Amino acid sequence: MYPMLVHTHSGLRWVVLVLLLAAIFNALTKMGGKASYTNKDKRLGLFALIFSHLQLVIGLILYFISPRVVAFGDAMGDKVLRFFAVEHLTMMIFAIALITIGYSRAKRKASDAGKFSTTFWFYLIGLLVMLAGIPWPFMNYGTGWF
Repeated sequence: MYPMLVHTHSGLRWVVLVLLLAAIFNALTKMGGKASYTNKDKRLGLFALIFSHLQLVIGLILYFISPRVVAFGDAMGDKVLRFFAVEHLTMMIFAIALITIGYSRAKRKASDAGKFSTTFWFYLIGLLVMLAGIPWPFMNYGTGWF
């Protein structure tokens, strides 16, 4: 089960990345003009939110069954173990919280430009935090890109 979850978590990141980039690009192109905030715009942000949350749930399951995550006392002295036990988890939860807050605030904005602007900034900052928390191959954390 563990290898299947690792591959799912690894592959799903691309779906999350594409959806976030699409929502950010959509908001950026419509935020300065007089475009109306349609159901299509709302759904794009919603799908990015849903798949981000799905990725988080799979990541949390992996967190509790992964051999890479050990007791915090043991992890703090090792760069790789600390990354997976603390840094990756914290950054991803923070990023998904930003995306969730952005979606929720955008729904409540009165103006369409405000909805696009809120979506753009919260999703962009969330994406940047996510990118900072990914175990990139050049970081030598013993992971490859599946």
